[in-house]
Amino acid sequence: MSDVKETRFRVEGMDCASCASKIDTAVRRMPGVSDVSVSVTAGTMRVQHDPASDLEAVRRKVSGLGYVVTPGAALAGGNPASEHAHPDCGHAHAHDHDHSHGHDQGAKAAAIEGLHGHDHGPSEGPWWKGKKGRLTILAGGALVIAYGVGHLFPAIASYAFLIAMIVGLVPIGRRAIMAALAGTPFSIEMLMTIAAVGAVVINATEEAAMVVFLFLVGELLEGVAAGKARDSIRSLSTLVPKTALLEEDGRTKEVPAEALPVGAVILVRPGDRISADGTIIEGESAIDEAPVTGESTPVRKETGDTVFAGTVNGDAALRIRVTAAAADNTIARVVKLVEEAQESKAPTERFIDRFSKYYTPGVVVVAALVAIIPPLAFGGDWSEWVYKGLAVLLIGCPCALVISTPAAIAAALSAGARRGLLMKGGAVLEGLGKLTAIAFDKTGTLTEGKPVVTDVVAFSSPADEVLRLAAALEAGSSHPLALAILAKAAEDGILAPAATGSRALGGKGVAATVEGREVFLGSPKAAAEHVALSEEVQAATVALNDDGKTVSMLIVDGVLAGAIAMRDEPRADAAAGLKALKDLGIKTVMLTGDNARTAKAVGTQLGIEVRAELMPEDKQRIVGELQREGFVVGKIGDGINDAPALAAADVGIAMGGGTDVALETADAAILHGRVADVALMTDLSKRTMRNIVENIVLSLGLKGVFLVTTIIGVTGLWPAILADTGATVLVTLNALRLLRPIK
Repeated sequence: MSDVKETRFRVEGMDCASCASKIDTAVRRMPGVSDVSVSVTAGTMRVQHDPASDLEAVRRKVSGLGYVVTPGAALAGGNPASEHAHPDCGHAHAHDHDHSHGHDQGAKAAAIEGLHGHDHGPSEGPWWKGKKGRLTILAGGALVIAYGVGHLFPAIASYAFLIAMIVGLVPIGRRAIMAALAGTPFSIEMLMTIAAVGAVVINATEEAAMVVFLFLVGELLEGVAAGKARDSIRSLSTLVPKTALLEEDGRTKEVPAEALPVGAVILVRPGDRISADGTIIEGESAIDEAPVTGESTPVRKETGDTVFAGTVNGDAALRIRVTAAAADNTIARVVKLVEEAQESKAPTERFIDRFSKYYTPGVVVVAALVAIIPPLAFGGDWSEWVYKGLAVLLIGCPCALVISTPAAIAAALSAGARRGLLMKGGAVLEGLGKLTAIAFDKTGTLTEGKPVVTDVVAFSSPADEVLRLAAALEAGSSHPLALAILAKAAEDGILAPAATGSRALGGKGVAATVEGREVFLGSPKAAAEHVALSEEVQAATVALNDDGKTVSMLIVDGVLAGAIAMRDEPRADAAAGLKALKDLGIKTVMLTGDNARTAKAVGTQLGIEVRAELMPEDKQRIVGELQREGFVVGKIGDGINDAPALAAADVGIAMGGGTDVALETADAAILHGRVADVALMTDLSKRTMRNIVENIVLSLGLKGVFLVTTIIGVTGLWPAILADTGATVLVTLNALRLLRPIK
């Protein structure tokens, strides 16, 4: 709707799903807010609201829950340090606001340090410097002192433990009250507060103090694990150097990389990281693209080739013309897209969220029944059963269950992004693993998208001479076939002589005088107008055409000298990539607008079913037919003429080198054009879903075991809190296994 705006906030301090739930509930209830999406893993909140909504009130509401909030949208591509709380003052530097909260924000956050234990400062700092770390150390110190006092003065031991408990519980209790007032009465903090106070009532102060301390330790571990998940994608931003060597007025000077304008020329020395996306205008070097693309070996780049920010220049100086501003370079767009994707929930995650809304109140009811029914109905001891009820309350905390899905999805999205595999949200990631058929475009997807010389055929002149004269004719041309001939000549070390009187013969070819000889290069049909083509030549031409190759004939002084055949060749990994998909049980088909003969030749070479000479609407229709046959269909193309089919498919995947179309048109994108990455993407999806199932089983299984052992009297409050926080940490660490490099 045109009257709805969307604002994104950076929210520092979210470590678990309950944080997101509390913020979501509180902000959703505010006037003018129509939708809220909170991502723990990305550390962001997206709010859809009326244009007249008070965004400062939104900020205050979330800050009131104890989180450090940065309004605005500098969420990717900038200086990462500007988006994090400062270690010493806890405020964000990147934005100036129209209110008096600038430096004050850090002071206010410090003043309400006890309001929530999630304030951990920058995830890259040591844990003990964060507010959560300091609170945990303080509570631990108080507990140690209480044990010492209890040993020396047993008569006042219970009071010492009560004071130790209060040190940690007051901040937790204040957070519980704020969450309740904001619409979340059944928060984890509230369950913890009830359990601790209940333990004091039944004179279990020592256990109450220990349980509060263990709760804070568990939250601290959650914070460290959540920080690792967040940093996995933010670390991409650090690949881009802070400065660049700008060439201006014949001199070189060092400038901030983020200030480089499009069109500027920069010098990149051997061994330096490239500071911007650009095109090489002078120099040739091996570029290490592993940090961005995952390529294990350096890629040779020369004048005219594209380079990415964050990659490493190898053995020679390069002059590069900048083609994208810092906020729009490949890495910045990857970071932005992944952060947005992390805010998009998968179907499994939405189900878990709905389930948890009923689960937590249910836990409270079960705990109350455990505490009340045995004493009332069976004459049980009140103290014993209230104790067990409190333990059940702690066991039932839903943190591990709720974080099980988003933690795995965030790790998978980050791992994919580092390989150049972008998936726009959890739903897309989940859907990729369900694909049973994939339709590929041909040109630029299964093939390189540019012709190369495959055959040089000698008739009356040697093959090298044919290529040499053809290169002379094509010198200076930008036509794809001409570029293919020039590239082949350069590859073979052939120097083309100068041509004079060059002239293009519309639709037929090109002619010129080379070394005093009249030379013509054109199609077989045009060549037949100049010389008679023997049956042998015609047969050779037909054979080359049947292989999907374009043939150009070279005539020198009225004599047929030879022919050059060119074809858009399959990508080097196309055959292996298609085989990997077939091994996964996925049907593959090529949908192309190219002529049937060329398409069939490529299809035969790759072993893929071919449907050729298709219009965009035909591709869309075939995708629909496959879906009606029961297939879950993925469509892979360049994102332009394949747009209707990409939209119709269950998952649309753009294949390309990081272009705007490749990044924005489809549900997912393979940035670096590797066909084998399609199978890697589907395999990543399957591994992620297995990881989610493992997490759910782990979280519910531990709770089930401790629930039984608590009811029968084997375990108490300490193991109960360990069951909750331990399960959360285990689930998060299991999800982080997905961050391992994809191979």
